[in-house]
Amino acid sequence: MSTTILTVDDSRTMREMLKMALSQAGYRVVQAEDGVHGLEVLRQETPQVIVTDINMPRMDGFGFIEQVRADDAYRGIPILVLTTESDAVKKDRARRAGATGWIVKPFDPTKLIDAIRRVAA
Repeated sequence: MSTTILTVDDSRTMREMLKMALSQAGYRVVQAEDGVHGLEVLRQETPQVIVTDINMPRMDGFGFIEQVRADDAYRGIPILVLTTESDAVKKDRARRAGATGWIVKPFDPTKLIDAIRRVAA
C-alpha cells in the first residue's frame, strides 16, 4: 500500500507540481484548495503526511494546522509547511501550531521527497 500525502494549496499550479513530484516518487496524492477544504478531505482520507501552504483564502495554513492538531485522530500526522514565506516569526508560529517542518518555495522535488521520507518513517 502506498503512502498517502495530502497537499493543501490554493495555487492550482503548485498543486499540480506537487502531485507530479510526489506521484513520480510513488506516493498517492490527495489535494485540497485551502484549509477548510483540507479539513473536509481529512474526513474521508487518512494521509501519512500533510503538506500545506500558509497564505490561503477561507482558512490559512496556521488555522488549518491548529484544527488538525486539535483532533486526536490526526495529532500524529506530520505536517510540512511549503510556502514562499521565510520569516522566522511565521516559522515559529507554525511550529507552535504543530507543524513538523518548513520548506520554502520554489521547492526542490528531491529535497521535498527527502523531507517527507524523514517525517513519514
